[in-house]
Amino acid sequence: MGSHRRTAPSSGAERSAALALGLLSAAATALGAVPATAAPQEDIRAEVDRLYREAEKATEAYNAADERADALRREIADAQDGIARKQQRVNTMREALGSLAGSQYRSGGLDPALALLLSDDPEDYLEKASVLDRIGARQAAQLKRLRGTLRSLSQDRAEAAKRLGALERSRKAAATHKRTVEGKLAEARRLLGSLPAGERAAWDRASRSGRTDLPGPGGAPASGRAAAALAAARSALGKPYVWGASGPSAFDCSGLTQWAYAQAGVALPRTSQAQRYAGRQVPLSEARPGDLVLYRSDASHVGMYTGNGQVIHAPYPGAPVRYDPVGMMPVSSVTRV
Repeated sequence: MGSHRRTAPSSGAERSAALALGLLSAAATALGAVPATAAPQEDIRAEVDRLYREAEKATEAYNAADERADALRREIADAQDGIARKQQRVNTMREALGSLAGSQYRSGGLDPALALLLSDDPEDYLEKASVLDRIGARQAAQLKRLRGTLRSLSQDRAEAAKRLGALERSRKAAATHKRTVEGKLAEARRLLGSLPAGERAAWDRASRSGRTDLPGPGGAPASGRAAAALAAARSALGKPYVWGASGPSAFDCSGLTQWAYAQAGVALPRTSQAQRYAGRQVPLSEARPGDLVLYRSDASHVGMYTGNGQVIHAPYPGAPVRYDPVGMMPVSSVTRV
């Protein structure tokens, strides 16, 4: 009995300890359940945000490479036109020399120097310009200059073609990166689609939120061209975001601002980084409708200020051109065109 009385309290203590341990375990489980469900959602939001930033950088890199390639193509076309004009001059002089050769032949024979100069090989023809003293110093000097010009243009054309090849490779690399990011974005959208509608709506609200301590600048546009550009940007509301697009039916961020200012007769650079320096920089507190607002330290995103603390911009794939708070992401600068 004594032994029983001594073990009874111990059994009660054990039961109490077991109960307490059970309660603690339940509490720990309940507390741990919050991160277990919230963490994946937070991870998805963070991953999507990261991918959108990466995608925007890739888009601007693609736009810059494509713009450089287009400019170089125009330079090569101009060089080729110049070469063709110079070649025509050479041909005209060869025809004149041919007439001289015919005259010499009819008068008793063809000068060996002219035979060399009338070779079917233009390079050989020009290389033998040292014998032009038999024709005349004037023609020799002209052909010597043309030889130098042709060689120079040929070298320029080869160098330009080499540079174009490098730029084409760069553009293709950017396009490849773009496709990679698009695949990641598709996966992120799939994950977002698996969330409850309320969670998706919360993410969309978070992506459109902004700092509330920023000033609310407004006023009239700084110029008539700014007003015209703003009107054009507003006409694009609802148009889709498309990689590398610059209107009129779809846009990326810098494509929208470039297109809008083009409607006002102003030629802006293609990329957001270059648009940052397309005018005079002003403080955000002095922003006026039509000003360009650049985001992030690398200026990888751009929108147009509309007044009342808002911008109009092409946000990211899957989101149309729309209004958002000017403080939706860190502002790096404001440019007045």
